[in-house]
Amino acid sequence: MSTEPQAATARSPRLPRDERRAQLLSAALEVFASNGYHGAAMDEIAEAAHVSKPVLYQHFPSKRDLYLALLDSHLASLSDLMKKALGSTTDNRERVRAVIRAYYEFIAADDQAHRLVFQSDLLNDTDVASRLETFNRGFSEAIAEVIASDTKLPMVEAQLLGRGLAGMAQVSARHWLETSTSLDIDVAADLVSRLAWRGISRFPKEA
Repeated sequence: MSTEPQAATARSPRLPRDERRAQLLSAALEVFASNGYHGAAMDEIAEAAHVSKPVLYQHFPSKRDLYLALLDSHLASLSDLMKKALGSTTDNRERVRAVIRAYYEFIAADDQAHRLVFQSDLLNDTDVASRLETFNRGFSEAIAEVIASDTKLPMVEAQLLGRGLAGMAQVSARHWLETSTSLDIDVAADLVSRLAWRGISRFPKEA
């Protein structure tokens, strides 16, 4: 008779479902970030979480389900940060600064989550691509509303600029994280926000 369930119980005591799910997601993040989606195995994730594979499969029927749940969790966290930054002030210049700073803080606080979201080897998967596009569209449209309000540009034009500004935040933040370890986060975020605002502020307001 197998003793695996008893051994797993000894290693990891019974937890409420939400706590267990959070524990499994945390372990999965480490394994996916280290090995990539295709290189990760459910055995490794179960071992990292100190649970048996049956416990892992009770919560997530497959590795893909686990990955998508993790992606959803981090995109939701990033979306919340962006919304809070946009709502933190009524000064549009400061809003731009707050959004870019929040983005930098997100990837600086958890570069594993950043790699999972934007550097996964599963980016061509339909469901993954759809989730990322939903996030990017929501992020850029929220910025577009600020641009339209400040410049009085038509929304279709503001949306294009919003997508460009969102891309600027994402690309510059990833570059900073990966190559600019000597550049302080405040300096980096301020440089990019000043560049973004100077561009936006050049558009004339409606008379």
